[in-house]
Amino acid sequence: MATKKMTRADYVKVIEKKYFASVMKQNYDAVLANFTEDARVTIYHGDNPVQIFFKNPKGKHQSFKVFYGHLFDNYLVNFGKYNTVVDVANKKAAATFTPHLKPKKGSAYKKTGDLHLNNCNFFWFRGDKIEDMIIYYANPTLGKKLGLDPKMPTAFPK
Repeated sequence: MATKKMTRADYVKVIEKKYFASVMKQNYDAVLANFTEDARVTIYHGDNPVQIFFKNPKGKHQSFKVFYGHLFDNYLVNFGKYNTVVDVANKKAAATFTPHLKPKKGSAYKKTGDLHLNNCNFFWFRGDKIEDMIIYYANPTLGKKLGLDPKMPTAFPK
């Protein structure tokens, strides 16, 4: 049986109405349902080491449970200001958006307070499922909240 050809609206629905909505509801099973069985998520954050997570990890791979578990255990998340670009022909999309993370009662991050991030996620699809997702994010207010002097980004001119 042939699978339905995805439209731009279909990709946006998976990204914004299914995936991001499931994360905001902290429904781990619903989050997983948006991914292929061999899916991975890669996170880039500033000069920090790259983190890679797998839906079904093998060997020393990190599980989605590490990433989503940490997020769900510590924060209430709200996403907004979506700007989603879709390449239907190549089954790819990108979305910029603003996550707002509010530490939960008892979270080790309670003292830090609310975080307002700037994110860009890239999505590769197989059918109507995400097979690969890259997350780039910036946390522009955390340094000031922690009393750290802001530094110029790597390779930024002085």
